Amino acid sequence: MMARPRPIYVVATLDTKFSEARFVADAIAACGEAAMLVDVGTLAPPGGEADIDRAAVARHHPDGAPAVLAHSDRGSAVTAMSLALRGFLGEAVAAGRCAGVIGLGGTGGTSMIARAMQALPVGFPKVMVSTVASGDTSSYIGTSDIMLMPSVVDVAGLNRVSRQVFRNAAGAIAGAVRARPEQRDDGGAAAIGVTMFGVTTPCVTSVRAMLEGEGADVLTFHATGAGGRAMEDLVASGLLDGVLDITTTEVADEIVGGIFPCGPDRFERMLDRRLPYVLSLGALDMVNFGPLDSVPAQFRERRLHVHNASITLMRTSVDENIACARWIAGKLNAYPDAGFVLLIPEGGVSELDRPGNPFHDPEADAALFATLEASVAQGPNRTITRHPLHINDPAFAQAVVDAYRRLAR
Repeated sequence: MMARPRPIYVVATLDTKFSEARFVADAIAACGEAAMLVDVGTLAPPGGEADIDRAAVARHHPDGAPAVLAHSDRGSAVTAMSLALRGFLGEAVAAGRCAGVIGLGGTGGTSMIARAMQALPVGFPKVMVSTVASGDTSSYIGTSDIMLMPSVVDVAGLNRVSRQVFRNAAGAIAGAVRARPEQRDDGGAAAIGVTMFGVTTPCVTSVRAMLEGEGADVLTFHATGAGGRAMEDLVASGLLDGVLDITTTEVADEIVGGIFPCGPDRFERMLDRRLPYVLSLGALDMVNFGPLDSVPAQFRERRLHVHNASITLMRTSVDENIACARWIAGKLNAYPDAGFVLLIPEGGVSELDRPGNPFHDPEADAALFATLEASVAQGPNRTITRHPLHINDPAFAQAVVDAYRRLAR
């Protein structure tokens, strides 16, 4: 007898979306995969029978089921159920009881279910069919790989549009489950995270080629705030063996108020886990804003560069670079037992920071470099090295790789 396949969990508030969830579960079954209905309703009784009822989910709240089901306020109940669902799904996935997760929801359901999905491993199949799958969806996706599918019509009843959307969603989750390998397919190669921006691409491309030539699995992250956080989430999950933080530009946006801030926890996970950690100062010569007319009024007279129709760059000043250096030093000094190598490219920190290019400013760079050297607590395994090179010079890429090799021995 063949073993029954692990089911795909269909998660919804079954008090309002039972028929829709049942349709999706049946569509998954038609694709040849097993499905189970998971109820995350919090107030009214479900419209039909769930395979996993809301009480079973609610028990995974840190304070027990009453912390979820005793609320009379919908907002508080939804927030509590999301926390419980996070624990429930995490346990189910870790135990191998679930092959994938698909959620259905409006604004409240999407917030509840997608936030819980964010904690699931990268690569684990997860689809969210939502009425709010447009505009700024960052709060729903976070740094995860959730597939967010617009429902087009409201998730409220079955009709000629919703049935097709739900069939497509069922096919998407079933296909993702089938495509996922049962075992790791990386051959045991070391996984190394690298941060990159367009203006540091030559450096990162050279670094990646060298490391991949040695058999490493190199994961490149676009340093747009979410990119740095995604890398750090993978570090926290134990999925990276080392980090080359070449492009730390997100710090400038955090300090000055750009659109790609790193967030208050940047650097902490690499330092806490004590991975082989090499960092540099890529693109700390710039702060990112949106289109030119969106640049805040207090910065309109600064040195600006239109990168494209959507992004305008502003050159960091001496004072801003000093503030960035002190912020980075504060993070590094908070972990005195963690080792690292910080490489300073004296010839410029981005492609725009070459002699003759718009952001070339030796005085601002010098302030950044000197403040770091003066502020960071150094030691035998905590070093700052200067290199008379531009960050995109091939010799600087070689220096980055050499530093990593020494740490990874």
